[in-house]
Amino acid sequence: KTFEIAIQSGAILAVIFIFWRRLVNKEILKRIIVAFIPTAIVGLLLYKLIKNYLFENVNVILISLAVGGFILIIFERFIKQSSEGKIENLSYRKAAIIGFVQSISIIPGISRSAATIVGGLCLGMSRAAIVEFSFLLAVPTIIAATGFDLVKNATDLSLNNFGLLAIGFVTSFITALFSIKFLLLFVRN
Repeated sequence: KTFEIAIQSGAILAVIFIFWRRLVNKEILKRIIVAFIPTAIVGLLLYKLIKNYLFENVNVILISLAVGGFILIIFERFIKQSSEGKIENLSYRKAAIIGFVQSISIIPGISRSAATIVGGLCLGMSRAAIVEFSFLLAVPTIIAATGFDLVKNATDLSLNNFGLLAIGFVTSFITALFSIKFLLLFVRN
């Protein structure tokens, strides 16, 4: 379980690598922090429940995937493209709402990025803006989840585990670089 969470930090390094200029923009950073707070609170409160009971519950994962897929299909067909395209202009209220929607993704099987994208589309954001915001919001979310989980489970890790974590980290980084660039190109076109 810790491996599955920890290797995501490789993907987050790819996000930082691609979006570092956006991450140092103070206006964007403030909105990311506002959106991160709800997920942090929910994650801290429900950590044990998620990790111990839901993380490997096949029924929860299958139902979450099915419902999430259905919602994505509905949104793709019926939600119209908006023109609100600048993250810097996103209100703090909307950023917080996106953060609350993201917090639903602590349920295994619910995509964090899909939740934030659907939330942003419901709030009238353009697809390009919400996809970028979703990637940026992943940075504190995944770093916090990984760090918290590693601290909680540090005694369970041995030196042998670090080799596996390193391989997973590098693979995750490389895969994420290509995937993010492809997705951004796909969304723009």
